[in-house]
Amino acid sequence: MSDYIVKTTSGKVQGHLRNGLVEYLGIPYAQPPVGELRFKRARPVTPWEGIFDAKEYGPESVQFDEGQLKGSEDCLTVNIKRPEKGDNLPVFVYIHGGGYNTGACNVPLYSGDHFASEGLVYVAFQYRLNVLGFYDFTTYPGCEDFESNCGLSDQILAMNWIHDNIAAFGGDPNRVTICGESAGGASVVNMLACPFVKGTFQQAIAQSGLPNCVMTHETARENVDLFMEGMGWTVEELQKLRTGDPFSFQKGNTYVAERHQYKNPGMFLPGPVQDDLLPVRPIDAIRRGSAAGVKLIIGSNAHEGTTFVHPENTGFPNSWAMIASMFEKNGNIESFPDIIRYYHPNADAYLKNIDSQNKFSAADLPADREEKDKVGVPFINFATDYAFQMPAIKVADGQKKYTDDVWMYRYELVTKSGEATGLKASHAFDLPAMFGDREFHFSKFIFDGESPETVDEIIGQMHGDWVRFAKTGQPNPDWPRYEGHDSRIRIYDRKTRTERADRTALMDTWKDMRFYEN
Repeated sequence: MSDYIVKTTSGKVQGHLRNGLVEYLGIPYAQPPVGELRFKRARPVTPWEGIFDAKEYGPESVQFDEGQLKGSEDCLTVNIKRPEKGDNLPVFVYIHGGGYNTGACNVPLYSGDHFASEGLVYVAFQYRLNVLGFYDFTTYPGCEDFESNCGLSDQILAMNWIHDNIAAFGGDPNRVTICGESAGGASVVNMLACPFVKGTFQQAIAQSGLPNCVMTHETARENVDLFMEGMGWTVEELQKLRTGDPFSFQKGNTYVAERHQYKNPGMFLPGPVQDDLLPVRPIDAIRRGSAAGVKLIIGSNAHEGTTFVHPENTGFPNSWAMIASMFEKNGNIESFPDIIRYYHPNADAYLKNIDSQNKFSAADLPADREEKDKVGVPFINFATDYAFQMPAIKVADGQKKYTDDVWMYRYELVTKSGEATGLKASHAFDLPAMFGDREFHFSKFIFDGESPETVDEIIGQMHGDWVRFAKTGQPNPDWPRYEGHDSRIRIYDRKTRTERADRTALMDTWKDMRFYEN
């Protein structure tokens, strides 16, 4: 590469050497989704003349995060970092999380420097979020020309751009590992199911994904109706979406986040919908062989639910009455006593006057006010299993039919800060270890008060396994492949180990119940 200039299908790109790595930042991979392209799927970028100076990150997608409105509609860019020397290097593509609602790949935690410095080509990209990316307005009168799955279309186009161009940056298009956490982990699972990215990657890592966060056009209306309520709009006023200030839409988006559990307990925030881009629900598609041959690492954290279950504005059900309503709405009420027996510490006493009934509903349950006020452990465990652990096991089961190369893990490190806050090993608490980062403010919070030896141990194990997997296709010789519900898995903790985790009772309790899939 002469002066770090590379030629892509979109035009020439100028890179920059910084801290021993060559960086190509803010490269457009799609046309700006503005004006007439708002609420349209991603279109390939128009090739440019001259040389694009890839010296800095592009803006994140429009969002309201940490009390701030930020981002831009013109956000569809890709970032690449690589060692100064080397060709045909393995590629690591990271898809950021944030509930399809917030987040960005230019967050310093996601810099990828530690991956690139260990001989990988590290890639991350921005995609549209929340109202502009994952709300489905296509079934409303006057919005028939809107397109669904705009944010998913961004991810698809980015993956294909990377596949077509990564060799120019020294990467091997036949050794690509995709990885993501939270909505990024869910996006990895979606990529396993999506026909339009087939062949663009060979390995996948899904961290704390929500594989069931996929709507039908009909169920998507539940959240869009809440959005209109929050905006104070009628259906006719949806036309304001065409030209209105995109930051103003965050009012309705915030309203959805605060209210969706009380309208439909257990429903996810707006995410991808089933359409031509994602024709089959991901777990079902994987069960049918949509990702045959792709190597997979998948897992979750021990206490995911502590981030989401709250006394007010909860992100998942925080009482038995809410859970009963969730089961009743989805035709699973007969299985509800089994759920109580699995999660309730005093299930027999709780069910004494209910168990003999042929049919019962949320109205039959006691107020349960004391447990709701303290947001008891049963509801945290329920959310952890419902959204994360149980569907991850289903993904592993499905993929195992088409490749032996499936591994499962659980992140269990409870640091001093996790203990002090009650968050324990919560959602996203694995990210500093995975990225090998000690300096980002979230990393400092996670590792506060811990010895350097503890930090070195967890980073060396988790980050090391991810790098080894990307390079060799095998994460660790001490980590056996997934064999089923009673299987040995990797436990990331103060002393990382491999041990048996019997989830048979968990999976027998949940069976193949479906929620909000119609």
